[in-house]
Amino acid sequence: MQARGWLVGLSSLVLVGCGTVDTCNDGSGGIRLFGKDPVAQKLDFGVKEYEEGNYVASMNALQSVLETRLAGSDDKIDAYKYLAFIQCISGRERLCKDYFRKVLAIQPNFELTPAEAGHPLWGPAFRSVKGKK
Repeated sequence: MQARGWLVGLSSLVLVGCGTVDTCNDGSGGIRLFGKDPVAQKLDFGVKEYEEGNYVASMNALQSVLETRLAGSDDKIDAYKYLAFIQCISGRERLCKDYFRKVLAIQPNFELTPAEAGHPLWGPAFRSVKGKK
């Protein structure tokens, strides 16, 4: 009987279908059994693709982070920041600045890391947007 109760409990956890053993972030109240939440997976993939120079794949992943209702403000900030970097690298300074404005709309006191702030393309773009607040 005890094994049956354990099996029923485990089955209900599996049916929730979230992912690690913690609560789901989707409001379902379920328990995550395996892996990262989907937003973190998309964000990690977008950053990895960015770092490998696969900007189209990165932009698609980062946009999907922004389109989900489950993305928190930190997730959105990271997605917008990397989208800004991609736009700056691609010579689209106006779009780069637009993404930095979105970051600052979420977190007005946001700062780039010292390495990011020193970049010759997006450092000045970020400073110009931040200074116009």
